[in-house]
Amino acid sequence: MKPVEIALCLALMSHGVCGADNLARVIEAVKPSIVGIGTMQQLRSPAIVFFGTGFVVADGLTVLTSAHVVSGVGDQKDTLGILIGTGDSAQFRAATVVALDRDHDLAQLRFGGTALPAMQLGDSRHVAEGQAMAFTGFPLGMVLGLHPVTHRAMVSAITPVAMPSINSRELGAKLIGTLNKPVYAVFQLDGTAYPGNSGSPLYDPETGLVYGIINMVYVRGVKENAVSNPSGITYAIPGNFMRDMLR
Repeated sequence: MKPVEIALCLALMSHGVCGADNLARVIEAVKPSIVGIGTMQQLRSPAIVFFGTGFVVADGLTVLTSAHVVSGVGDQKDTLGILIGTGDSAQFRAATVVALDRDHDLAQLRFGGTALPAMQLGDSRHVAEGQAMAFTGFPLGMVLGLHPVTHRAMVSAITPVAMPSINSRELGAKLIGTLNKPVYAVFQLDGTAYPGNSGSPLYDPETGLVYGIINMVYVRGVKENAVSNPSGITYAIPGNFMRDMLR
């Protein structure tokens, strides 16, 4: 563990949280920070439409998610917001987008009211291949009810976000645009995520420190352009891009 992880782990140990095989306790600590991202329109049925997952950071009134999650807000009658709580007791709070990083598919939202428990961001430069991780979110949105779901994953590779195609027929406009920009590394995971998981935090199962954000649509669109079916591979944007956004 790095010094910041040790400090956090020691703090958690005082509450009986940090230690070997303590994922169950960490999940309970993480779940209050996990929110749904969607829109509300009172005269629509259903009134709330789910788009993806987000998680609370910083002062407890800031949410991080994927930029493509909030890009679905098109109707001026729609109110963007977050869903907090679970199941039928979930509440909708209006939110606004305060920052976008389209190159790394990140969005920062602000909401009002009472602050929620915030997750802490670790230094993703220290993440290594073979490291155990977990991510919590809403894989199928509201189909199974708004209940956070956690998956284990291992960092199976740290790999470029985009690779040149073998032949020109696979070069789409999106891939060409990505290759014209500085290519950065992403985390490849051996866990399976689903579209609703976009925006879920990727965190250390022992400390709860966030090291990445789950991203399915953006990365796969440029890295696995020819893959149309779920491959059992999930990608995450490294968390230091989120730290830069918050600064």
